[in-house]
Amino acid sequence: MPRRMLIVEDEETLRESLKRLFTKEEFEVETADSAEKGLKLSGLNLYDVIISDIILPGIDGIEMISRIREQTPDQIFIVITAYASLETALKALRAGAYDYVMKPIIHEEIKQIVRNALRQKSLQMENVLLKRQMQRQYDFSRIVGESASMKKIMEEIRKISDARSNVLVLGETGTGKELIARAIHFNSARAEKPFIPINCSAIPENLLESELFGHVKGAFTGAVSSKKGLFEIANGGTVFLDEIGDLGVGLQSKLLRVLEDQEIRPVGGTQSMKTDLRFITATNRDIENAVREEKFREDLLYRINVITIKIPPLRERREDIEPLAMHFVRKYAEDLGKDVRGLEESALQCLKKYNWPGNVRELQNIIERSLLIVEDGPIREDHLPENLKKEDPFFSGALDNRLSIEEYTKEFIKKYQDRFTEQAMADMLGITRKALWEKRKRWGMSRQN
Repeated sequence: MPRRMLIVEDEETLRESLKRLFTKEEFEVETADSAEKGLKLSGLNLYDVIISDIILPGIDGIEMISRIREQTPDQIFIVITAYASLETALKALRAGAYDYVMKPIIHEEIKQIVRNALRQKSLQMENVLLKRQMQRQYDFSRIVGESASMKKIMEEIRKISDARSNVLVLGETGTGKELIARAIHFNSARAEKPFIPINCSAIPENLLESELFGHVKGAFTGAVSSKKGLFEIANGGTVFLDEIGDLGVGLQSKLLRVLEDQEIRPVGGTQSMKTDLRFITATNRDIENAVREEKFREDLLYRINVITIKIPPLRERREDIEPLAMHFVRKYAEDLGKDVRGLEESALQCLKKYNWPGNVRELQNIIERSLLIVEDGPIREDHLPENLKKEDPFFSGALDNRLSIEEYTKEFIKKYQDRFTEQAMADMLGITRKALWEKRKRWGMSRQN
């Protein structure tokens, strides 16, 4: 479908020259010699881009832009001016113009400006579509759970989504903390603004401050240019700080200032800037115990847990195993183009008996693996990994002894460190290899494979 352009220019020679130029560029071009005619045409037709002179008989180009944008806010305008005046250009840009060109017009320059403008609009449209897809993906109905505990959580996040209050999500690794955070964001008034997830344990502490706050040129060795931080990029939206319990004490105090003042200052900068952020944080650690051990600031905890959501582990809501398994079967069957119809009863019973140390994430991975093996028909018990088919006394013992997350992690490493590679261990625990190494060092364990 050809793109459409309107040229509003009172100089006939220039108007016809631009028409010929963009007709060759495969635009359908209409012209007007006054702003009044331009307004009439824009009311009757939709244009991909409007090129207009600023100085026109009667209504000027800036007034025309303002009126058109009231009806079509995303209309692209490129303005022409014969006055090498920054003030004139700024007025046009404030009125909503994408860019301006000076007379005499250079054809290659205006063609490039039009290409850039259309490319930006295309990216904006893609972004809008992506956000709408994300909203559908994280609609409350897409969060699977039949248990009373999950229904209670869903009811709670429906109530709090539009609040500005910060939220702390607690739960073991793999329970779906980020999914809950995304559901809150994409069902809130901030849904059109960015959602920025940040894993505090995945970024080295010496780089994390620059990632969060940005930096100015020359702030440190290697800072050859200024860089926006993730907090600035997320302005108006939601920041999800995963594994907040692993945040260093120094950064905790700087985060506290952001929460209190809603201001950020780039590394090496001298001026702060206002920002509008909602924080959702998450951790699989005993954060209150970290406060008692003076590893986490108590005043920061008060700021981040205005609302607390605790997601129970999958072993404590076994009624969710079947609907979750069926959800993942449908998802991966569609992705892989396979005609797989659910699970045989024996396979389903096997899933229900397992203790799920890796929670929903582990279930998802197992269903994906099974779909790669099975050709068609239901998933059978022999399609499942061997470790699901026998009871491991470690998990039942951990449950019976009510181990804390840290105690469980320590016992898990001791028991399985000879069986799995270091990367596999880290993946199963949902931590980085560096975090695994630090835990071993703290507990006096030798480093394996």
